[in-house]
Amino acid sequence: MNLSRGYLLALVIALLALSVLLVEPFLQYILGAVLIAFALYPLQVRLEKYTSPMIAALSLVALTIAGFVAPFVLVVASVMDDATRILQNLEIESVPIQEVESVIEEYTGQEADITGGIAGSGQEIRQVVLEQSTEAFNSITHFVIGIALGLFLVYYLLKERDELVDWLYGTVPLPADIQHTLYDEIGDMMWAVLFGHVFVAIVQGGVAGLGFFATGIPNAAFWTVVMMVFAMVPLVGAIPIWGGAVAYLLFSNEPLLAISLFVYSVVVVGLTDDYLRPFAVDRYAELNPAVILLGILGGAYAFGIMGLFFGPLILGGLKTTLRVVSDNWDRLDG
Repeated sequence: MNLSRGYLLALVIALLALSVLLVEPFLQYILGAVLIAFALYPLQVRLEKYTSPMIAALSLVALTIAGFVAPFVLVVASVMDDATRILQNLEIESVPIQEVESVIEEYTGQEADITGGIAGSGQEIRQVVLEQSTEAFNSITHFVIGIALGLFLVYYLLKERDELVDWLYGTVPLPADIQHTLYDEIGDMMWAVLFGHVFVAIVQGGVAGLGFFATGIPNAAFWTVVMMVFAMVPLVGAIPIWGGAVAYLLFSNEPLLAISLFVYSVVVVGLTDDYLRPFAVDRYAELNPAVILLGILGGAYAFGIMGLFFGPLILGGLKTTLRVVSDNWDRLDG
């Protein structure tokens, strides 16, 4: 390696490291934008037959806001509202403080002053509230900026996808036909993850959530989201969640509702998985359940919430890449 190549390689490595530092704070939103743009790509192609790429991309960004961002914010607000309502019900006046003090004095022989202790700790409580409020403000600000960045990326990924693809073909040091095969295989893998696992999980969790709302399960919106996440996990699915809800109804002396939710979950929710998932597997790339499970768990630890989607894709992409390399290794020699 001569000096010029060594300098360029060192410069690329340095800029790549700095770029990682810039991207890392918003990695979740960037990955989400890539996922959404990929899913909306077929619609972008169809819309461009009737309008300009800019108008088509703006229309799909608006669809993203209405179909994904707004429902997500509403679900989060609903969960927070449930938590606030629970806290508001825990009023200090409802606690029999004097009776508690009497019991403590009776058993310990020492005078207890719970009210004074609560009043004395007011300063500490205010300090904790102030710190939590600051953290909450920072989190909300980061969330708003991240959402705006993600929507901006979705727009440009849709509008300038052709330039990006041409750049890849011109930059990646592989023959065009090998790149085409590799990208097609990875595309099929991504559709398998999106439709065969994400979409099916959302439908399955949503259908199960309707049963929660109908039977009066507390915090149904929250548990619906949890079931959507659990439904992505092979061999587990949403069964632990709706099974716990059935047990809750039984212990709440609601046997009819418990039986109704059990039958609904086994029959209706089960059918969504039995019919939708095989259709996706037959149409797109087949992913081994072990690969999916490892990808989901490892991806969640490595990349956070977006790792649930990209974990299986990374492992599946590795498998596809190894196969393409093996099939074309002789052509790449020398």
